[in-house]
Amino acid sequence: MPAVTADTLTLPRLALPPAEARIRAVRKVITAHRQTEGEGFVVRRPFPGMDLSLADPFLLLDHMGAVEYGPGEAKGAPWHPHRGFETVTYMLDGAFEHKDSTGGGGLLTEGATQWMTAGSGILHSELPPQEFVAKGGLFHGVQLWVNLPRSLKWTPPRYQDIGAGDVTLLSSHDGGALLRVIAGEFGDHKGPGVTWTPISYVHATLAPGSELTTLWPADFNALAYVLAGRGTVGPESRPVDEGQLAVFGPGDALALRAADRQDYHGRTGWEVLLIGGLPIREPIARYGPFVMNTKAEILQAFEDYQAGRLGVVEPDQVPHQTAADDALDQ
Repeated sequence: MPAVTADTLTLPRLALPPAEARIRAVRKVITAHRQTEGEGFVVRRPFPGMDLSLADPFLLLDHMGAVEYGPGEAKGAPWHPHRGFETVTYMLDGAFEHKDSTGGGGLLTEGATQWMTAGSGILHSELPPQEFVAKGGLFHGVQLWVNLPRSLKWTPPRYQDIGAGDVTLLSSHDGGALLRVIAGEFGDHKGPGVTWTPISYVHATLAPGSELTTLWPADFNALAYVLAGRGTVGPESRPVDEGQLAVFGPGDALALRAADRQDYHGRTGWEVLLIGGLPIREPIARYGPFVMNTKAEILQAFEDYQAGRLGVVEPDQVPHQTAADDALDQ
């Protein structure tokens, strides 16, 4: 990790924020809890589990791995439905194969992102390819759920495949940090992700002892999740380690500093996801794979799924028992 690297000395550099910019203080640090998903793979999940108004418009963040699978051990999430939001899957190591009821999907490899808008409803599967299952290997990825406002929950499903070579690469002002901008704007630079809900999504690698201070939209919330390594965030230098999420308060800019020593699994560098977005501030009704605004809409989603109105899977790809099925059986 990471799959996308570059010489920071050759990249466009972010300017330091002006002196009057307000560095965001840290409201809280949350340690992700571990949970089993899909066919039995473990994820680290910092939210939900906290006040979701602090994460709005985000609904869920799952950190998958890093784990070294032996032959036959890799697992995924077989066919399941979604409605009312978007899933953003970012792969750092290994591979995931996506299929859906509209014929979309594809192979997601190292450094790539797949942005799926479930919208009005879709069935899909997320599984490691058979070659990876057979051989095993290092697997590491992240999935983020992004809410859709009421006015867009019935938008038709769509995919965006963002290849490793498509991300926008930037450097911090002194070349000490590499930023991979998947979505959002930084100064004159914009990531390739096309978003319904305004968000920023960045994977940053900070060299040991280096600092990153960058402007951040004042009307966005701001979260920093540590994928690997350790460092400090905010003007108060709050420590955050692997598997922890820092939630920031109001302000115009973010400040991060990598610890002087970074040594994990033979790699160096502090790996951090920076995410933020414009809060939707609408009622949320969610159950399993559906996120709507009212309980009646959730019940309708289950009925539509059971009736086949969220999509049809070909006979040779019959869905496994899903979270939605389990809920209906209870």
